Amino acid sequence: MQDVTVQKSAQAATKTAPFGTVFSEKMPIARFADGRWSAVDVIPVTSLSLHPGAHVLHYSSTCFEGLKAFRMPDGSTRIFRLDRHVARFRRSAELLCLPVPPAEMLEQMVRQVVALSEKDVPPPPGALYLRPTLIGTEPNIGAAGTPPAEALLYVLASPVGDYFTGGGSKGVRILIEDKEMRTTPGFGLAKTGGNYAAALRHVANAKKQYNADQVLFCPGGDVQETGASNFFLLDNKRLLTKPLDSSFLHGVTRDSVITLARSLGYEVIERNFTVDEIKDWIRTGEAALSGTAAVLTGVGTFIHEGKEYPVGDGNVGPNTQRLRQALVAIQTGEAEDRFGWLS
Repeated sequence: MQDVTVQKSAQAATKTAPFGTVFSEKMPIARFADGRWSAVDVIPVTSLSLHPGAHVLHYSSTCFEGLKAFRMPDGSTRIFRLDRHVARFRRSAELLCLPVPPAEMLEQMVRQVVALSEKDVPPPPGALYLRPTLIGTEPNIGAAGTPPAEALLYVLASPVGDYFTGGGSKGVRILIEDKEMRTTPGFGLAKTGGNYAAALRHVANAKKQYNADQVLFCPGGDVQETGASNFFLLDNKRLLTKPLDSSFLHGVTRDSVITLARSLGYEVIERNFTVDEIKDWIRTGEAALSGTAAVLTGVGTFIHEGKEYPVGDGNVGPNTQRLRQALVAIQTGEAEDRFGWLS
């Protein structure tokens, strides 16, 4: 009876609680010290004890990942593109000069938290959001130029619903920021808290002044990404997105959408483009954001220099819907996993 109650509570939370604010009860954890990783332990999800001089608190030595596990039609749970997320996490750790966990250990910890949280996995359209996190814990406030010799790795699990309100049917409002970058040049491909913190004031101001959901960073008119998602323009035949470089995060969902689009007959174009091109494109086409949390979310309105530019009728366009539905169908086991993405 208790398990049923907990499951119902977790599933109800995906509909009522803000995304990422409900957590499963246990998490795997490992420590790095004296040049090696400890065995993986399992602890309750509660407060962590850190020295006030911990490296992460002063020099932002932290990286994380975001991926999802889905409930399948047969009741089992599968993880979406675990290998790609593990590889990106390890790349982020390397860029931040943090101890890089072995891929096998990290994969084991992700699978372990899914097993520990099995009762919390909601049915579609919900999912179990997984957050591997690595922080530098060495107590040393004189180590601004020295990587931390000690670190902590753990994996949180959170039952979630949709990231944006509207369940993907209503287009979001996006403010175009054409003067500042989201992150430091060359460091955009690291999934680290500092990059999100750098975007936060822009996103907060956009919400306050324009009721915007996110900010699209386009320094000098060069379209890059939003504060938390990759960006696409699309129409009945084409999908346009910025080519991979070090200025923005190499999204796993971005790669999935591109793969699906090609398989459905869209011409995928990866090139740089400008704010003016966005304005021209949305006269007849669509725009969308992609990410583990956002999935594929259509844009309904852009705001630039105080003026609003509607995308169609403000709702999600048919091509965005088609690609989102194709992606979700694979993630949730409703369609054949022809790309081998579930494990």
